[in-house]
Amino acid sequence: MSKERKGDNQKLKMLYLVKIFSEETDDNHFLTMPEIIAKLSAYGVNADRKTIYQDIAELRKFGFDILTQQEGRNYYYFLGSREFELPELKLLVDAVQSSRFITDKKSAQLIKKLESLVSRYEGRKLHRQVIIAGRVKAMNETIYYIVDKIHEAISDDKQIRFRYFDWNLKKEMEPRYDGKWYQLSPWALMWDDEKYYLVAYDSKHKDIIHYRVDKMMNLEILEDAREGKEAFREFNIARYTNTLFGMYAGDETKVTLEATNNMIGVLIDRFGKDIIIAPVDEEHFRTTVTVAVSSHFFGWIMSLGGDIRIVGPDKVVGQMADLLQQLSEQYNV
Repeated sequence: MSKERKGDNQKLKMLYLVKIFSEETDDNHFLTMPEIIAKLSAYGVNADRKTIYQDIAELRKFGFDILTQQEGRNYYYFLGSREFELPELKLLVDAVQSSRFITDKKSAQLIKKLESLVSRYEGRKLHRQVIIAGRVKAMNETIYYIVDKIHEAISDDKQIRFRYFDWNLKKEMEPRYDGKWYQLSPWALMWDDEKYYLVAYDSKHKDIIHYRVDKMMNLEILEDAREGKEAFREFNIARYTNTLFGMYAGDETKVTLEATNNMIGVLIDRFGKDIIIAPVDEEHFRTTVTVAVSSHFFGWIMSLGGDIRIVGPDKVVGQMADLLQQLSEQYNV
């Protein structure tokens, strides 16, 4: 048989057949045998019904869910189940689009790749799914690769170093402390308040510390082995994040809160279901929780209005009162 008869891409027939079924068919979009033959021809592959029947049988044997539907005298073919179902991809696309640590450019690239996992018709549904107006996204384009490097360092039991930056008034990334290198032993990445944080051991201060990943730059993996194994042996990352507010560190203190009964859900959302509830009267209860006392903790209390107040210890009550006095003077109240 001549080359012209076989087609220029005859050896790629099975791959093009998979491509056609993946991109052109789904539960609501089908192809007839003549349409399949025509699409293969457009790719430079000549085929007849008999060989395509055989190819489809081989693809089914391999695991592709190619289904046949009969309507009258016509037969229609389509790809049924896939690795990801459309509702699953919608969740993933929403997560990518709404994640503030991923830049607009990287979000678009990831969503495009997710769209390729379904037919072009269902891909349009994913595209329409992800409009979140006015969402502020990260501006550090390298964060995607920094996260990957941190995971690699953790897996290889290596230390890392990086520079940390702040935004200046010109909206430029300005390295903190004249470009000082931060050298740490990475142990975990955690997600809080729509931001990625590195949790690491600082051997210089012999302490566990965290940094925002989207403010890192020039990250490198070092040959030095990680330190801090003993410190992290008893480390509870869930408890760690629950004590912090806005990931701002402070002195960990047991604080007693008094709240109206309708605030129970707010406190459970923040501190978990294990908090101990002590009724005060028919409308109020008290609970004691461990928090890192900081301005962000006080800000959280103020954001809840008068429904939650700090009642102990006296030192923390005094700090709250001082802050309220400062704010009152600042606004000439």
